[in-house]
Amino acid sequence: MRRSIVWFAHNPVAANLMAVLIFLGGLAALPVIRQQSFPDMDLDLIQIGVPYLGAAPEEVEEGVCVRIEEEIAGIQGIERLTSTASEGACGVSVEIVSGYPVDRALAEIKNGLDSIDTFPVETEEPVVSHYQMRHNELQIAISGEASERALKYYGERLRDGILAMTDVTQAELVNARDYEISIEVPESSLRRHGLTFSQVASAVRRSSLDRPGGSIRTRGGEILLRSKGQAYTGEEFEKIVVLTREDGTRVLLGEVAHVVDGFEQDPSYARFDGEPAVMVQVFRVGEQKVFELVEQVKTYLLRFQDEVPDVLSLTVWQDGSEYLRNRLDVLIRNGMGGFLLVFSLLALFLRLRLAIWVALGIPLSFMGTLWLFPVLDLSVDVLSLFAFILVLGIVVDDAIVVGENVHTHQERSEDRLEASVRGCQEVSTPVIFGVLTTVAAFLPLIVAPGSTGTMFGTIGLVVVICLFFSLLGSMWILPAHLGHYMTPRRQREGRNAISRRWKRTQGTLSESLGRLARYGYRPALERALRWRYATVATAVSLLAVTLSIAASGRIGFSYFPKVESDYISASVTLPQGAPVEQTAAAVRNLEAAALRVRDEVDALHPEKSGSLMKHILVSVGEQPALGNSMSTHGPGNGSHLGQVSIELIGGEERPLSSKQISDLWRAYSPALPEVEELVFTSDYISMGDPVDLELRSADVEQLVAAADQLKEKLAVYPGVFDVSDSFRAGKDEIVLSILPSAEALGWVLGMIWG
Repeated sequence: MRRSIVWFAHNPVAANLMAVLIFLGGLAALPVIRQQSFPDMDLDLIQIGVPYLGAAPEEVEEGVCVRIEEEIAGIQGIERLTSTASEGACGVSVEIVSGYPVDRALAEIKNGLDSIDTFPVETEEPVVSHYQMRHNELQIAISGEASERALKYYGERLRDGILAMTDVTQAELVNARDYEISIEVPESSLRRHGLTFSQVASAVRRSSLDRPGGSIRTRGGEILLRSKGQAYTGEEFEKIVVLTREDGTRVLLGEVAHVVDGFEQDPSYARFDGEPAVMVQVFRVGEQKVFELVEQVKTYLLRFQDEVPDVLSLTVWQDGSEYLRNRLDVLIRNGMGGFLLVFSLLALFLRLRLAIWVALGIPLSFMGTLWLFPVLDLSVDVLSLFAFILVLGIVVDDAIVVGENVHTHQERSEDRLEASVRGCQEVSTPVIFGVLTTVAAFLPLIVAPGSTGTMFGTIGLVVVICLFFSLLGSMWILPAHLGHYMTPRRQREGRNAISRRWKRTQGTLSESLGRLARYGYRPALERALRWRYATVATAVSLLAVTLSIAASGRIGFSYFPKVESDYISASVTLPQGAPVEQTAAAVRNLEAAALRVRDEVDALHPEKSGSLMKHILVSVGEQPALGNSMSTHGPGNGSHLGQVSIELIGGEERPLSSKQISDLWRAYSPALPEVEELVFTSDYISMGDPVDLELRSADVEQLVAAADQLKEKLAVYPGVFDVSDSFRAGKDEIVLSILPSAEALGWVLGMIWG
């Protein structure tokens, strides 16, 4: 290191080329660096889904989940199995041992599932996939006093238009029911025409289909044959011939049945600011850049607004790029502030030239780090920006130490170059070891296994790279710059009145700082060295006090910091099978409580222009806001689910934090005894429940009773709220069986269903 310092100090062209190369490398890397609101996480998790439509959770567990667990439990590489039995489906999450090839485990699990031949006949094919997180970067609300069909029509047009863009690969329409054509056949119509229900169903199956018929060869060439009769609308189904009589008359389906061309029966709807609405979600995938993605979609929205009726409006509901842009603005402001602060302080006590080159260590380190982002597959996201903000106050420490020591040597010597070399070499060892100790503190984040290392490794890696370029700049580039400038005589000859006045100011400040060091710090240091045992005892005592405070619980611990969001939501879950009217009533109570909070806060803070809440989204049948959590299980849908989401004004404008507003909302919400779970969220990213307890038992009834007792005990602790469990009993059911008298007549259980 000492020889390299001498070489670069005597070759300033090489040092300048290195600095220019670092800056140009960072600038060249900027266009190709990935941009995303949250980093991609490649979790070692495999998901299995088996639909078993119409089955109760208990039936799903016995017929599907248990058999999957028994088959794949012995596969190598599996660390943990988690099965979830719900109405109509079984979901299994398989955690793979860290370091084991996920593709190999995926193939073995698929082979194991293919060998299971004891699934119930009604189950569908298992779906096995490697879990991938999707990032919902943008949501658009289409709202207005229009019919459900019109809302979905324009929602589909908007979704298809967004997907047609070159930079968008995934977009979904939510809060909209699927189209459904139902054929209702009254028994009186069947008797009038002498038909059975199976005959009507058979006629629909025979007539509503498209089928290829091969080909024929002719002298003019080969011609394909096919029949085309698939019905897609209610009017087309009504024209299907059900019965043809001997006299040639026909009975059409419309004469026998009532054909309803509408939507599926499962209720799902949304209201945006009190008006019916549907939502379009836009996802970022792969190498797509969030800023470019959002900007292109917003540009398309301006054109699409002209295509929709005046009664409908388009509103950007959630913009993932805004949070990333805010963090980037914080980094830029702090970076500029740090640069000016370092420059100002050094300029007050040292030379102006020295202050400039030391302060340039901040952009030099950052540009060098950005240069390596594409090579290390890093991205600009909330975690990497947090790492830049974290290391902002560290990167100039070694440059300040080197610069100050070089300045001291140059004040004593006429040979500026040799003084620069000696000053840098003198502090090179402590500076290098100081950087290495900081690297050692962040190294565990980089090498941490599993999802923790995937998430927080970005922070550690960015900090280490910044420190490396900071060390490079202070050891090789800075001495070359400080060793080559005009001599003191030329400085004196070119000094004007302003320079002389500034020099006197520097002398006054330096002398004041020197007196403080000589008469304040030095006596204290000598006394501490003389009473070294007392000094060590004081240090040990302070360490013991710090450890005791941490052990007592006065210092809180959080696995992931709470990042305040501009969106808060209340998600309500009722018992499965609950009527949609009951869910809608619970949602209305939550919405009314939110409006009460808005009115009271606006009245207490009239100085704030505008309302506290910008938009309110009410969803029944879905919980779309839960898609932002880190949970691997989707929220699902059903008449028992509901959600109220609120967009607040910016954090700098609102008088209360989102957490305080969420707490007020919880306090103003009425008691909902029929609700199984009610969760209020106000964080940008939900990392799961703060406390999660797992109970195991082979007896389901015993497990449910124990869970109820545990919830009652936990609810009495101060500060504990939103206590719930994951058990869902499913809908009420009627179990049919064959009586002995029917068995004597030859009836079997399968004959009940025809």
